[in-house]
Amino acid sequence: MSMKYTRLVFSFCACLAFSQAFGKAEGDLSVIRQNFNRIYVQSEGEESPLKELLLQNQPGFSVSDRVVMELQQRVPYEAARMRHYLKALQADGSWSDINYQDTNRSGWDPRLHAERILEMVKHFSNPENEHYHSKKVEKAIHRALRYWFVQKPVCLNWYYNQIGIPRTLGTAFILFEPFLTDAEKQDAITVMKQARFGMTGQNKVWLAGNVMMRGVLENDLDLVKQARDTIVSEIVRGGKEGIKDDGCFHQHGPQPQFGNYGLAYVYTMSLLSGLFSDTSMAFTPSQLEVIAGLLEEGYQWVIWQGKMDIASLGRQLFASAPLHKALSLAFAATELGGGRDARCNQVAARLLENCFSPHNGLIGHKHFWQSDYTLSRRAGWMASLKMASDRVMGVESMNGDNMKGYYMADGALYIYYKDATEYYDIFPLWDWRKLPGVTCYDDVRPVPLLKHSYYPRNRGRFVGGLSDGKNGISAMELDRDGLKAQKFWLFADEAVLCLGAGISSDSALHVTTAVEQCWSREEPLRISTADDTRIWHHGRGYVLWNNLDSCFARTAASSGSWHDVMRMYKNDTVSGRLFTLYLDHGVRPKESSYCYAVLPEATEADLRNFRTDNFRVMCNDSRLQAVWQVDRSVCWAAVREPFTLRVTPELEVDFHTPGLYRIGRGTGGRWEVYFSDPMQCQDEMQITVNGKQGTHALPQGKDRGTTLRFEVN
Repeated sequence: MSMKYTRLVFSFCACLAFSQAFGKAEGDLSVIRQNFNRIYVQSEGEESPLKELLLQNQPGFSVSDRVVMELQQRVPYEAARMRHYLKALQADGSWSDINYQDTNRSGWDPRLHAERILEMVKHFSNPENEHYHSKKVEKAIHRALRYWFVQKPVCLNWYYNQIGIPRTLGTAFILFEPFLTDAEKQDAITVMKQARFGMTGQNKVWLAGNVMMRGVLENDLDLVKQARDTIVSEIVRGGKEGIKDDGCFHQHGPQPQFGNYGLAYVYTMSLLSGLFSDTSMAFTPSQLEVIAGLLEEGYQWVIWQGKMDIASLGRQLFASAPLHKALSLAFAATELGGGRDARCNQVAARLLENCFSPHNGLIGHKHFWQSDYTLSRRAGWMASLKMASDRVMGVESMNGDNMKGYYMADGALYIYYKDATEYYDIFPLWDWRKLPGVTCYDDVRPVPLLKHSYYPRNRGRFVGGLSDGKNGISAMELDRDGLKAQKFWLFADEAVLCLGAGISSDSALHVTTAVEQCWSREEPLRISTADDTRIWHHGRGYVLWNNLDSCFARTAASSGSWHDVMRMYKNDTVSGRLFTLYLDHGVRPKESSYCYAVLPEATEADLRNFRTDNFRVMCNDSRLQAVWQVDRSVCWAAVREPFTLRVTPELEVDFHTPGLYRIGRGTGGRWEVYFSDPMQCQDEMQITVNGKQGTHALPQGKDRGTTLRFEVN
């Protein structure tokens, strides 16, 4: 596998020096038609390490994610599949194995009819294919088109009618255009007219892309240009939706959408940049730079060992989603700018090296301050933390997607090691009330459904993060459904330290904090001392302070159905064994707390030798959560009200301003302070270090919540 990833990177880098020359035809529309053929047909026969990976990990056909569907279309020609299409096609142009009466809003079955038309057209159009200009295939395409034009299938979900179907069939219409009859062409244009300019973010881009294809079919250059201008109007940063200043992508309100709409945005923009190349409408270097920046500042952080972080998937928890979405991103990155823009190529090469290589080259800590999302990367592991606040939504559920994700943004902490399979395809078997890192009610009743809303659900305001570039902290005030807690995470080189305080509820239900819930690889090893409990499982260690009586660890068989998570799947049962580690705070807890550390990359000996006194917890209550990291001589603190703290004999701090702090020695020996405002509402901060007081203005506007650094003189 290592050699394969290496080949992927080096193969791409070698291609950067190769520039194909595409001669312009008589006009922009002709060039666009050539580009459609080049991208969708001529590339079919090309071999690449990415396609090799795709062949080994093909998407299933039970998927509704637009990007993964288009990834599916990249699977090279399979003679058996083509024979099936031709054999199963009935006299009326329908296929016997498609349910045309399907009413699902997600994974709508008639979409397969459009997908098959496109696939047949691609084979028919490829000179290297055995079905090139085959009369048998041509007749089959005409028959399948006629069925669609006559029956006019309509989905209950507007998306398929206006975006999904026109996007698929529009490509087929353009590739097959020389063979369309006049009547078929008019019917094709009618299909494409279902898409009109409108909406925001990626939906706006999708719709405009479909209008562009109609313009090509109608030979309407002005309409194509209008569509292009609409598309590039979304190549901006800092809007209400779309690319945010923190490097994330939002859609459906203040909600991070890396793996859903954001991925579709990158994928679509990459495709369009290729379709418009060598025309007067080609994307400008500055426009490409915006998209490349999203890849560099955002996406390369969320992929680990060729898989996308669960926290970034949004509502799209499909089978194999982390793998297939990561592959889709890799294809998009390598094709941005038509593969001929130097800056885009450099970004793509780094992304492949950092995200698909066995050796992670991106080491550091990043908090997405507009998205309540934290990522910390080391050479051998990655941790992600998904939070929500009174400003930021967590996740959504709609169209039968993500039926159990009610707690997914309540401080879920995922830690990936080695091949990132700890949580891979675990969704049907999870106890969704015990997501790693989450504090919530324990209950035998079904997890509540997320209501369709574009507004935040957590009432907590003190939610944010701080980074010194390599390490950092995050904090979350949880105030939801009558349960309150103050949560704190320190991301260090060898461990993630997790603190909880002020855990309170009047409910008769038990309140728990899940430490871990992942696939069970072996029976866990438990090491108990007078001061802590230590548990080792599959190359990972867990150390729990002061919670000896309330700590529960188990491996057990679990079963469930993908249908319960994503309604598009059949209600079949799957099973496996899970490892679960959690803390029980009891019924109606008052000011309960916890303290534990996760060692992401640890041998049994590492766990036994781990020194808890290196992380000296100075305070852990609702007012202040503070840790003195002895080996680095750094104080990390989440301060919710003014507090005076004697950290060491050499360091006394008066925290006048609520916020997140890092205090340590700078390069010149002076005290160095990092500060961020997790409430994003303060204009200045004040601190006194060893009697020296200072007042500092805080970042404003789009930079509220970012980290401020200064030294105390």
